[in-house]
Amino acid sequence: MRLKKSFGQHLLVSEGVLGKIADTLGIREGDVVVEIGGGTGNLTRELLRRPLSRLFVIELDRDMVERLREIGDERLEVINADATDFDFCSLGRELKLVGNLPYNVGSLIVENTVFHKDCVPLAVYMLQKEVAEKLEGKKDTGWLSVFVRTFYDVDYVMSVPPRFFVPPPRVDSAVLRLVRNEKAHIEDLGDYKRFLTRVFQNRRKALKKKLPEEVIKRAGVEPMARVEELSLEDFLALYGSYREYAGK
Repeated sequence: MRLKKSFGQHLLVSEGVLGKIADTLGIREGDVVVEIGGGTGNLTRELLRRPLSRLFVIELDRDMVERLREIGDERLEVINADATDFDFCSLGRELKLVGNLPYNVGSLIVENTVFHKDCVPLAVYMLQKEVAEKLEGKKDTGWLSVFVRTFYDVDYVMSVPPRFFVPPPRVDSAVLRLVRNEKAHIEDLGDYKRFLTRVFQNRRKALKKKLPEEVIKRAGVEPMARVEELSLEDFLALYGSYREYAGK
């Protein structure tokens, strides 16, 4: 089958890596799993070897959808949809998400996962290695990294070189595990996202150039600090202070 460049398709063909990804999900009897981007079904078949009760596969490419449906397992349902804006919670309340995410929309799918955190306690994703390192918070942290780590503990599972894909990508990949945590209770995720994107604009500018002085002081953060110097706790303190200030 010819792969479509517009979908950013790179098929994972290493049986060892496929097995490791499935193992990282820790699938138990009765689990409902959602695979994003099933492709030709390599990971799909590996997942179906586990004792899950239901496997939903979200695939945008119609040609791939037909191929996946040919697998013919009664536990499998293939959905032709875009995972960047799909309502994951429509599939259940305790979902395990997994996928070799297309490089061109991987970050958007991760963001959408966070917006559906209430029904996604666990996700295991293959991403471009550079993106994975940023989300982990150990390299060039951006607003999405803070957004993700507010609600999920991010574990770097392993690096995956290009030779394990067809066609081989030009960059390394990595597998991340996202485990939902209880670090923060933020109801309006859209408002929180807008706050983070505002703070991360013009990264080199000090906080005092972006937020009211009263907000920064109440949060106990240094006004001359830049975003790369802040911890997750600092961001949460700033957001809490900002909400109080905005509520006046």
